[in-house]
Amino acid sequence: MASVNVTELIITGLFQDPVVQKVCFVLFLPVYLATVVGNGLIVVTISVSKSLNSPMYIFLSSLSLVEIGYSSTVAPKFITDLLAKVKTISLKGCLAQIFFFHFLGSAEILLLVVMAYDRYVAICKPLHYMNIMSRQVCHMLVAGSWLGGLIHSIIQILITIPLPFCGPNVIDHYFCDLQPLFKLACTDTFMEGVVVMVNSGLISIISVCILVSSYAIILISLRNHSAEGRRKALSTCASHITVVILFFGPGAFIYTRPSSTFTEDKLVSVFYTVITPMLNPIVYTLRNTEMKNALRMFWNQKDN
Repeated sequence: MASVNVTELIITGLFQDPVVQKVCFVLFLPVYLATVVGNGLIVVTISVSKSLNSPMYIFLSSLSLVEIGYSSTVAPKFITDLLAKVKTISLKGCLAQIFFFHFLGSAEILLLVVMAYDRYVAICKPLHYMNIMSRQVCHMLVAGSWLGGLIHSIIQILITIPLPFCGPNVIDHYFCDLQPLFKLACTDTFMEGVVVMVNSGLISIISVCILVSSYAIILISLRNHSAEGRRKALSTCASHITVVILFFGPGAFIYTRPSSTFTEDKLVSVFYTVITPMLNPIVYTLRNTEMKNALRMFWNQKDN
């Protein structure tokens, strides 16, 4: 392994103006707290509620758990840095942030694909739903999503660890990610950049293809349903489609493009690292009557 001279990195952050940074602190701290509380409430409600035991809620609980970890990888450091004059992170800390960010981000993508498959089985094969989506299968699909995210992240980090960092130590971002870090390496990182783009791109493209195919089949099969059946089926899919668009839109915009344009996209990154994890519990609870009823019962039990 190449010798490493740089042990600490300076992060440029989102904005340079101290006043703007304080305003961002006041804005983003409640957003992060709402993310943790909102997603935590979904996990607790599903685990204690007897009515929320269908496969959809097993996946939703796992998704909320991933969201808490995913957001916590970036948001706390980013928010505390908004009040710091000099924003620093150790190289090991930077690599750890990259590892968990890609691990949990990929696990979320794969969970969204699993949830689309669940909706496909529920709507297109309703009579066989409980046989196909047994509890054991659900837990295997969740475990597979976590494992897939882990493998993806290990590949990303294994090509990054051997890189030599001996010169500049200013990372042009508000958190550690691969493309800004590659720019600091004292060697040509073209091949590493290609591997990262292919690795991230393949997961995104395959996942999008499966998601689009699932919903195309669902929409075709809904033509044979009654108007009431169509309305119910579409309402259960609407929340998932909204979350998919919120997550994939900005994420795909960043990771499927060349690194030369990466530094212009910090604001887009804020959306999928800080804002989207907060919106998911809102989307799922506002559109889901069962979830709202379970939350109401949970709060009533607490009051009693």
